[in-house]
Amino acid sequence: MTDDLHFTFRTIGVVRSPYARRIDAPHQGTVVEGTESGDFADASLELATWLDEKVLQDLVGFDRLWLIFAFHQSDGWKVTVKPPRGGPRRGVLSTRSPHRPNAIGLSAVELVGLEGRTLHLRGVDLLDGTPVLDIKPYVPYADAFPEARAGWIDELDRKQGRCHAPGPRRPRHPMPPE
Repeated sequence: MTDDLHFTFRTIGVVRSPYARRIDAPHQGTVVEGTESGDFADASLELATWLDEKVLQDLVGFDRLWLIFAFHQSDGWKVTVKPPRGGPRRGVLSTRSPHRPNAIGLSAVELVGLEGRTLHLRGVDLLDGTPVLDIKPYVPYADAFPEARAGWIDELDRKQGRCHAPGPRRPRHPMPPE
C-alpha cells in the first residue's frame, strides 16, 4: 500500500435540495421522522455541462440510484465520533459521519424522473450544492442484503426501534456577550 497515492475527481453534477445547512438535513434520506415536513425531500441533480447528456441514457426504469458525492462542507475529521443516535464514541469508519479521512459519501436515492440534463430525486439527505462524483444504478439482487448484521447499530435498533434517527438539530445560537 502506498501512503502518498492521491486521486483527483471531477464533479459530474450538483444536487439542488431544500437543505441549505447541515443542521437542516436528516441523518439518512430514508428516515424523515422528526424533520420539519415529516416527508421525503424532493431534489434534483443537474448534470455538469462538460458531460454529454447521453450518459443518462437508459436510467429511466430504475427506481433508485447510488449517488457518490463529496461532503463539501465537512470541516476535517477525527478518529472517533459521537453518533447522532447516541451511545459511546465510535471509530469513524464504523459510522456514516460526514467527517471522514476522505470526505466522500454514498446515498441511495429514489429516481422520480429524468428531464433533459436533470434527474428528479426523492429521499435525499444531501445539502443544496453538493457535488456529485458519480451515479450508479441501484440493483436489488446485488445491492440489498436484508439479513446482513449491522454491528453496534443492531443494538441501537433493538433499544430505539429500527430506522430511528434524530431529526435535524436545532440551530446553534452564539453565546451572548458578557
